[in-house]
Amino acid sequence: MPIRIYVTGGTFDKEYDMMRGQLYFKDTHLPEIFNIGRCKLDLNIRTLMMIDSLEMTDEDRDLIAHNCEKCSEDKIVITHGTDTMVKTAEIIAAANIAKTIVVTGAMIPYKFGASDGFFNLGSALAFVQTLPVGVYIAMNGRYFNWYNVRKNYDTGFFEELKPTEQTT
Repeated sequence: MPIRIYVTGGTFDKEYDMMRGQLYFKDTHLPEIFNIGRCKLDLNIRTLMMIDSLEMTDEDRDLIAHNCEKCSEDKIVITHGTDTMVKTAEIIAAANIAKTIVVTGAMIPYKFGASDGFFNLGSALAFVQTLPVGVYIAMNGRYFNWYNVRKNYDTGFFEELKPTEQTT
């Protein structure tokens, strides 16, 4: 069965406008990334939105969860901005979808050349094929249960929560 890929934007797909000095969205870079990476998996890619995750609304998150529930694939990877990916994962988890869903992103845009996006996306594809049903975050070569992870803004890495911080 193919793996569904949902694109939502985030740093992964940002580009730099030299004239304005701003980051912006044009098209997803995933087909190019899969081609360069020589990916031979059966993938169904769909762009749901192209926004910064800090601008994502609860309605956007509901749309993501709805698409996860309604698609025929039972393995799903979502590319997402790193700032609010845990919040989106929480909403997906609350929908109790009996599928393996992995949310991933990048700290550095793909177009900048030294992006962690390749590694995170490759890890997410491996994890979605091997993990049991559930909702996960894949960053920095690791997977985390959605309720047991946070982005550490001091180090720039994702990490497990301390036992006193965990959400159940």
